[in-house]
Amino acid sequence: MSDQTLENLLQETRTFPPPPEFAAQANGTAEQYSRAADDREAFWAEQARRYVTWSTDFTQVLDWSEAPFAKWFADGELNACYNAVDRHVEAGHGDRVAIHFVGEPEGDSRDLTYNDLHVEVQRAANALADLGIGKGDTVAIYLPMIPEAAVAMLACARLGAPHSVVFGGFSAEALHSRIQDVQAKVVITADGGYRRGKPSALKPAVDAALEHGDTSVEKVLVVRRTGQDTDWTDDRDLWWHEAIEGARAEHTPTPVEAEHPLFVLYTSGTTGKPKGIFHATGGYLVQCAYTNAVVHDVHPETDVYWCTADIGWVTGHSYIVYGPMTLGATQVMYEGTPDTPHQGRYWEIVQDKKVSILYTAPTAIRTFMKWGEDIPAKFDMSSLRLLGSVGEPINPEAWMWYRRVIGGDRCPIVDTWWQTETGAIMISALPGVTAAKPGSAMRPIPGITADVVDDAGESVPNGSGGYLVIKEPWPSMLRGVWGDPERYKETYWSRFRDMYFAGDGAKKDADGDIWVLGRVDDVMNVSGHRLSTTEIESALVSHPKVAEAAVVGATDATTGQAVCAFVILRQEAVQEADEPGEGTELVAELRNHVAKEIGPIAKPRQIMIVQELPKTRSGKIMRRLLRDVAENREVGDVTTLADSSVMDLIKEGMSAGGANA
Repeated sequence: MSDQTLENLLQETRTFPPPPEFAAQANGTAEQYSRAADDREAFWAEQARRYVTWSTDFTQVLDWSEAPFAKWFADGELNACYNAVDRHVEAGHGDRVAIHFVGEPEGDSRDLTYNDLHVEVQRAANALADLGIGKGDTVAIYLPMIPEAAVAMLACARLGAPHSVVFGGFSAEALHSRIQDVQAKVVITADGGYRRGKPSALKPAVDAALEHGDTSVEKVLVVRRTGQDTDWTDDRDLWWHEAIEGARAEHTPTPVEAEHPLFVLYTSGTTGKPKGIFHATGGYLVQCAYTNAVVHDVHPETDVYWCTADIGWVTGHSYIVYGPMTLGATQVMYEGTPDTPHQGRYWEIVQDKKVSILYTAPTAIRTFMKWGEDIPAKFDMSSLRLLGSVGEPINPEAWMWYRRVIGGDRCPIVDTWWQTETGAIMISALPGVTAAKPGSAMRPIPGITADVVDDAGESVPNGSGGYLVIKEPWPSMLRGVWGDPERYKETYWSRFRDMYFAGDGAKKDADGDIWVLGRVDDVMNVSGHRLSTTEIESALVSHPKVAEAAVVGATDATTGQAVCAFVILRQEAVQEADEPGEGTELVAELRNHVAKEIGPIAKPRQIMIVQELPKTRSGKIMRRLLRDVAENREVGDVTTLADSSVMDLIKEGMSAGGANA
């Protein structure tokens, strides 16, 4: 993004001040910024004692003597499950609903109170203990989005047994590699789950992952969810419900050291072995609870909170299980997809459950834009008071649509930047305290030292761009790559001295606010000009006929790299593009629109109109596959895609001349 482009963006961008009604009751305050700036360790110690109950209080906040390996609250002891369940029951809040579960099949729903969870996690912990699981043993969890997934995670935490959740859409091969790496003794799975109106099997993938007999797995616990026929290995497999029913109803949580591993979660890159990111109990729990309180402004007594992520991803760990439950919140858990059984499913749930806080991904928002405003208009969403965005940079156009159509022009939006590795939110507006700009993550939360630096690691001035880094350790930071400390140092701490860098580029605007541009790998060099794919995607989505866009750089003999774009049209524009000659005219219109918004150098060489984009099961666009198509290469591995058939349609479109210059 050139300085002139950034200046143009700022001139066109509205700044939304914090709503006055939030300032009076917000959990986040301006004073927190100043207290954190004055004494960062004292600030985090205050949050640790405010949001978390310690069985043994800590005396040291941070030990950074063996950087980049941090220790937070190291001599303190606690139990994550006790904090998420028991203490709320002890405080007299056991009758509060913890989870409003909504299954994908219509009419499939149930509410679990904190009392219900207390009983379930105690029985589950005893069932696991009966199978030989204790402190330090690892358990793999491969489940759909059902309450048993949260119960299983909390039961592991109760025992001090690190869990490793594998997203239920991953293949047997992916599951096998993760089980092997973490050396899991038990796998918790289900016969299947529901997806797009049909039962989808899970147990067969576990069977295939274990068929070679080369893993550490001793037992497989199986939740009966769909009633599908399920192959069975008698000396290994057990039904979850039978194990739970036969287990004792009382269990004392195991206190663990603050640095004891809570979970391992694998990040899948485009190449190489997945990295087992592991988080420690104390610091992780503190920052999850604090950020859920001040960024999402959760008030457990009155709010109904809904994070639409899957528990298989870090967002589900931090902002479905450990953050909200540590606060004692009431939340929605939904099993299915946004368009099953109809495209208004999310808004129906918001209406029925009186959701007040909604935290979802830009991919979902752009999909809703594509479907049209008439769908959410059918539902009463007046209960909403705050909206959140997570997972990738959000286009300003999508931000404005989200605020206007879903939030009724009254709900503040928190656009959050963080990663699997950071564990919790790092950069975001605070509702009631800071202003918001469409497309900007804004500023680091209190207690976080983030910056944008140049190639030499020097802080860039306002109005310039570079690399997004964290300059000081933070409580929920990853403690390493499971079993590979050298990979941890090389991956995250080698690019800049004494700074954490995980691959994102960013800009500071004239006010010093941060605009995350996405992975630095997604920066193109066109005739010597460095262009951000995120910037061009934002320009395309700002066109009234475009719902979503993905941009890649393809090799070009003349310019070095050329801009290639794949766009999904809004519903009302689809028919127009199908008419003879109109598709070509629309492509020319879109190319010229990009040139107007950014400059002629950014005009795409090709624009292909597609029905869908290749996305992982977490909703992220796999741009490397689009790059393969744009460069006429054999398409790489598609096993992590939610729907691999999308690539066949895109390739057919390209071969039929669907890409337009």
